[in-house]
Amino acid sequence: MRSLMSARAVCERHHPGLLTALENLPFAEREAPGSPVTALFRDHGGAGLLVPEEYGGDGADILEAIRVQRALGSVSPSLAAAAAMHHFTVAMLYELAGGDGRLTPAQTKLLHQIAPERLLLASGWAEGRTQQNILIPSVTATPTEGGFLLNGSKKPCSLARSMDLLTASIAVPGADGTPELALALLPADSPGLSVHPFWGNEVLAASESDEVRLADVLVPEELVVRTVPEAPHLLDDLQTTGFIWFELLICAGYAGAATALAATVLERERGGAQDRAALAVRVESAFALLEGAARAVRDGLAGEAAVAEVLVARYAAQEALVRAADQALELLGGIDFVRGGDHTRLADSVRPLAFHPPGRASAAEPLLQWFAGGSLELS
Repeated sequence: MRSLMSARAVCERHHPGLLTALENLPFAEREAPGSPVTALFRDHGGAGLLVPEEYGGDGADILEAIRVQRALGSVSPSLAAAAAMHHFTVAMLYELAGGDGRLTPAQTKLLHQIAPERLLLASGWAEGRTQQNILIPSVTATPTEGGFLLNGSKKPCSLARSMDLLTASIAVPGADGTPELALALLPADSPGLSVHPFWGNEVLAASESDEVRLADVLVPEELVVRTVPEAPHLLDDLQTTGFIWFELLICAGYAGAATALAATVLERERGGAQDRAALAVRVESAFALLEGAARAVRDGLAGEAAVAEVLVARYAAQEALVRAADQALELLGGIDFVRGGDHTRLADSVRPLAFHPPGRASAAEPLLQWFAGGSLELS
């Protein structure tokens, strides 16, 4: 398909040789636990895609990023899911670096290391729980000498076994004693941080989405990003930015899986011309929605308006992509199904989009309020 070839070209420009290296592995090996796909991603400069050029990265914008994600999802849905977690975390951190926040020397040093040292970042947020708000801290922080002791767990946590750094939203006491949002940056080898088996499904099994536990993990004060008086809403705004990036990046990976199935149908000329055209239109329209939202964000749409536009694109794409995957399997036919399970697994890899928060049920009332002219208040 023309659009998939275009996405692959964008990916090749940023990560030369990555798609070829991935396709040299059998699909079953790519998507299995212990797969080398995250190592290949690291080796081909995947960590630096969204890192600004002044920090040694590629400086890709959100439109380029979702096209790269589409290409990755077409060959390895697991890698696309894992990469989405790294990329949205990176986007948040560098948004902070370019804003009004005051970074400590340790934080600044860390940001300068991500692209050159090919560090992979995992996210201790709530993306694995369908009806939970991704913005709510899931790790407790207790003040101690020199920093905070962190306790809690994140399950699933993509990139759990390849991460160099874990980011986690935490609540810390503010100047007046009331809890305020903060962001902790934890090296993966921190004492008390451990990884445990959790993911039990063969779908997306190579995304390393296991459990990360924190047991009295000390995070130094200099690695905790806090709100500053000059920008009291900085971290709230930052999380909104992260939410927008997360939704677009994760959707694009799933769109890639559905596109790969549609492309196979077109290449094999399965079904009638009308059926094939309808399938292609469904896939292309879904990604066009994501591109439109990404383009609007790139051009300055922000805040609640951006979140609403992204959610509309996400839910419409979510429905279209699942229908497209089912339609593609039907057109590929029973013999294709009998002879191998790659296409079935690829189709199954589209469905988990429904499990990322916010689920449609929890977003229904907030969106209705927004459509009626009110504010958008996700809970």
